[in-house]
Amino acid sequence: MMSQFKEEFSWYPYFLIIDLEATCCNQQSVPRNEMEIIEIGAVMVDYDSLSAVDEFQTFIQPVRHPQLTPFCTELTSIQQSDVDDAPLFAAAINLLKEWMASYEPALFCSWGDYDKSQFEQDCRYHQIPYPFPSAHLNLKTQFSRSQGYSKKYGMTGALKRAGISLEGTHHRGIDDARNMARLMPWIVGKK
Repeated sequence: MMSQFKEEFSWYPYFLIIDLEATCCNQQSVPRNEMEIIEIGAVMVDYDSLSAVDEFQTFIQPVRHPQLTPFCTELTSIQQSDVDDAPLFAAAINLLKEWMASYEPALFCSWGDYDKSQFEQDCRYHQIPYPFPSAHLNLKTQFSRSQGYSKKYGMTGALKRAGISLEGTHHRGIDDARNMARLMPWIVGKK
């Protein structure tokens, strides 16, 4: 499996692992198409060593539904005070792009396709260009492929399968990105 993976992705010197948190509600007061990113957590992983070389994290102030729901706060542990004074989406994307510039080209990776879709949705709404020039690697699919599983596991399930304990707070962007980075040897088929 590693050889097939290598042929496809070896020209990227870095994996850009991103996890997003977004506004949400369990009572449909925040429709799916109106969810907004409230945290970007990113870890840059060196292709050769599979070790984390840098991190980026920012909260983002939501504008469509500026008041976080109790469900969102409970799920993510992100407080209203975290987002009230945070940069707006366009400013946060500029900060992310400045940080990413030192590591180009990097392959944008996330657990599933949600993060890619949420970026696309927010970019359309705010009328700014999508910030990733590269392809996208679905780590959830790649983990199952490289490990020979027919089932696709959530990140916590993949950690259990790999014998790695969850570190930090699940559903916090930066912590989930760090945990995904720790899974990279299994994702690329080196373990």
